[in-house]
Amino acid sequence: MKTSELTEAALDWAVAKCEGITVLPKMRGGHFVTLNRGQTILLCHSTDWAQGGPIIERECIDVMFEGPEWYAYMRYEAIDGYNRTFQYDGPTPLIAAMRCYVASKLGDGIELPKELNT
Repeated sequence: MKTSELTEAALDWAVAKCEGITVLPKMRGGHFVTLNRGQTILLCHSTDWAQGGPIIERECIDVMFEGPEWYAYMRYEAIDGYNRTFQYDGPTPLIAAMRCYVASKLGDGIELPKELNT
C-alpha cells in the first residue's frame, strides 16, 4: 500500500514497525495492541499526541496547515551522506507527520499484514 494512503490501524501498525515495537497479532477497538510490562497498550500514534508527539519532536518533523490539508516535512540524512526531504499530507497533523515518518523509514510503499488486508 502507498504510504500516502495509510490511515487508522494501518498507519499505526507501520509507525510501530518503524519504532521497533512488537505488535500483537490481535486488535482491540480498531487498534493493534502491544504489551509493555504486562499491560496491554493500544497503538494510536496517528490519533494520540502522547504517542505521536514524541516522534514528531525526536525526528524534527515540521507540520503546517496549508488548507485544506496538513503537511509534514522532514529532512533525513542517509548513510550515504545525502540529505533527503520527505513531504506528506493528511487530514490531521498527526496523520501527515506519521506518514512522513513511515516514508523516511520504510519508503513510499509497504506491505501490510493480512489482518489489515481484509
